[in-house]
Amino acid sequence: MPDQSKPSFLPVKSPNLSVISDTRKSMFCVYVFMLTFILCTFFILFNNPSSSSLKYIANFKDFSHFSSFFSHFFPNSSSNSTFQLGNNYTNYNNINNVSLSSNYTKISPRETVGDELYESMLHCDLFDGKWVKDDSYPLYLPGSCPHIDEPFNCFLNGRPDNTYERYKWQPHGCNIPRLNGTHMLELLRGKRLVYVGDSLNRNMWESLVCILRNSVQNKSRVFEASGREDFRTEGSYAFIFEDYNCSVEFFRSPFLVREWEIPDKNGSKKETLRLDLVERASDRYKDAEFLIFNTGHWWSHEKTSRGEGYYQEGTHVYSQLEVNEAFRRALTTWGRWLEANVDPMKTQVFFRGYSNSHFGGGRWDSGGTCDKETEPIKNMTDLPEQPPMIKVVENVIKWTKVPVFYLNITTLTDYRKDAHPAAYRTEEERRLRLRYQDCAHWCLPGVPDTWNELVYSQILIRNYQKQQMKKQQEQRH
Repeated sequence: MPDQSKPSFLPVKSPNLSVISDTRKSMFCVYVFMLTFILCTFFILFNNPSSSSLKYIANFKDFSHFSSFFSHFFPNSSSNSTFQLGNNYTNYNNINNVSLSSNYTKISPRETVGDELYESMLHCDLFDGKWVKDDSYPLYLPGSCPHIDEPFNCFLNGRPDNTYERYKWQPHGCNIPRLNGTHMLELLRGKRLVYVGDSLNRNMWESLVCILRNSVQNKSRVFEASGREDFRTEGSYAFIFEDYNCSVEFFRSPFLVREWEIPDKNGSKKETLRLDLVERASDRYKDAEFLIFNTGHWWSHEKTSRGEGYYQEGTHVYSQLEVNEAFRRALTTWGRWLEANVDPMKTQVFFRGYSNSHFGGGRWDSGGTCDKETEPIKNMTDLPEQPPMIKVVENVIKWTKVPVFYLNITTLTDYRKDAHPAAYRTEEERRLRLRYQDCAHWCLPGVPDTWNELVYSQILIRNYQKQQMKKQQEQRH
């Protein structure tokens, strides 16, 4: 009989090492698969961001704990990518032709531009560069701004292509900041910005109104002071931005000097141009904080270019005066007016350069067209010849005692033969296939938005210079 007082033990089997090895291999494979899946998910999420994930990514990157980790593992998310956290700007739209949001260009009003960017712009020719495709443009949604004159509103007039809206100007030696409408409005708070000139400056004025309006939450607090909606008549117009107590205005003055009338021999009125008097409304804008002038296109019209019995100084009407000499005298009068009336400590003055037309196959009134142009000019050798009036402008600006920043947009604009209204001036004209095309003005959104970005850059530069001077003065004391 077996002894019941002692426990009986079952025989112990030796471990099966092959089973343990297989189990460990399986677990290792699971871990590898999970780690690979996580890394692939992060890679896809951060390196090919969709519009739905960008906001989450941007917020994730904002946490300081993760900033070094993020920049180490995802170097592609630099300030040159679609979203730029360094200046508090987030573009929530993928570049692959997704629908645009009206808020997609909004940036914090506390946007800061680094000293390095300012210094690079100070030592850079902003007007020497090239146009590059950038699908984060335009600065406002096509068709969204009700303040664009019908002849400039190519989108609503049925232009089928939109590539011309998606270019930005890239100087060769530096970068210029994207125009932050909210920040620009802060710079304009309590101030006036006034455009004075011809319809090309009206083109530019409407551009800035639309850019700034796009940054305002309550659009009803942006309005034209007199309630007008058509801006093609003579006179002046002012858009009020109530939340910022500022205005963006336009004064029509195609010559900058005064259009005049004298009695003719037969008792009727004869039109002349007073080269010795600035235009009549000048007292109304001389105290504005920002003035942007232009003139040029009307000097190429038949009456001005011929110069017969048209130009006047005092009571003397010249029987013949060459147009470039008349232009020089007119700009000299304008320069002297600046010196006598504008306070350079208060007012920043700009002169926007000449914007060439791109009529092909004839003049505007003889069958000239540009409606087949869908790409900018590629080579500088293909650009049109610059008109002699450019030298006149440059010389007058040099001797004027009031500092004038010359927006030398002629060459950069020459490339853009693709961005004119052409046959899309109005819906009716396009439908009826009327003969005249507009290859002088610009579609909006479009090229004038870039002119305004250059104004914005210069305002930022001047503010930076003032801050640097103040710092130096404080250090001396």
